[in-house]
Amino acid sequence: MSEVDLSQTARFADMLAAMGTEPRLRIVRLLLSAHPDGLIVGDIQTELGIPASTLSHHLEKLKNEELVSVRRDGTFLWYSANTGVLRELLTFLYAECCTRNKVLKPEDIVQVCK
Repeated sequence: MSEVDLSQTARFADMLAAMGTEPRLRIVRLLLSAHPDGLIVGDIQTELGIPASTLSHHLEKLKNEELVSVRRDGTFLWYSANTGVLRELLTFLYAECCTRNKVLKPEDIVQVCK
């Protein structure tokens, strides 16, 4: 495996680790459902029932791995799923099974997501 492949694999492993807790995965899914506008922190907290300090920690971890983006609008912080990075992660995961090895057909993956 080349140095680039190892670096890319390490990056995606860090992303998967960041989503590897139930609250963070719930946050990412919620933000995907609110795409492209995103949600303010208070709405995320209300929807998921996560205490503010804990939510802040989870959002920071997801932001550090570039899985979510944040923008300030006055006093509000709006979080949104970083769909570009999530697309890269999914492409990485399915590259072998859908291209060289043909374990799955690309259209089978799209059907699973519907």
